[in-house]
Amino acid sequence: MNKLRGTNYTEVTEFILVGLSNQPKSQIIFFCIFLHLYLGTIMGNIFIITVVWKEPRLHTPMYFFLCNLSFVDLCSTTTAVPLILVNCLRDCPTITYNDCYAQMTISIFWSIAECCLLAVMAYDRFVAISSPLHYTLIMTMRACFQIAVTMWISSFVLALLPVVTTPLRLCAGHNVVNHFVCEVEAILKLVCSDTTVGEMLMWIGAIFILLLPFLFILFSYIRILVAILKIPSTAGWRKAFSTCGSHLTVVTIYYGTLISMYLKPQNKDSKDEDKIISIIYGIVIPMMNPLIYTLKNKDMIGALRKAAGKTKQVSLSV
Repeated sequence: MNKLRGTNYTEVTEFILVGLSNQPKSQIIFFCIFLHLYLGTIMGNIFIITVVWKEPRLHTPMYFFLCNLSFVDLCSTTTAVPLILVNCLRDCPTITYNDCYAQMTISIFWSIAECCLLAVMAYDRFVAISSPLHYTLIMTMRACFQIAVTMWISSFVLALLPVVTTPLRLCAGHNVVNHFVCEVEAILKLVCSDTTVGEMLMWIGAIFILLLPFLFILFSYIRILVAILKIPSTAGWRKAFSTCGSHLTVVTIYYGTLISMYLKPQNKDSKDEDKIISIIYGIVIPMMNPLIYTLKNKDMIGALRKAAGKTKQVSLSV
């Protein structure tokens, strides 16, 4: 629905999401796939938060920030996936203008929070490896809480930038979004006026939101590598690499998809490639994170076995 505003532009009151409705025969298949991914994300991240909370041995800065990351993954998928699941069952999915921009802002907030968290986790690993004797003095729980609060506030402020700089003047009939959800890039393609300024501001925002944390992570890992090379024993090398392997894997996958999405040249044509990338970083990666952090983590595996042993004892006593 559009309200005329002058001759060329309209005030859009709702958007039509055609990311799935243009493939009606595949909607049920998509519904089943997204539902399984969503349930896997929920169970995996709740598992991490529960295990860390119940196991005193895991009450360390590393696992404190891992719980924050699991919370972000839970919330980010819940922001978008339920809407996608509902739209899988609708012939003509629509979303109001206000709901679209609210969902877009919240999704950006969670993405920025994850970028900041990955940078903080890289710094935590750097301190643990380069200054193991002073680690407990530097990364106190009070310092961790202060870092977390600063990260959450900064993410909220930065989340407003892409939405504020996105041009809102849409031509008549330009309310069809070729995406599963309200994505900044998909909305930007609906604008029929000159978007040069908006795209330039988004690039500047992406530099601060994506590239600066990524460069900080890269710098931290260069310092980590230098510190590892100074370790005399091979066992020390393996231990150092094992503590960084999971985080480095997540960083590579997450930043690879985000940079390919937001730092590539844009055009007016909607591409299925953008949808696939958004599925990877919005749905698949939040489900993979718990697997990456638990499969090769001896502490998490030990906590899982301990919890399984307690459950078995309770069932036998009953």
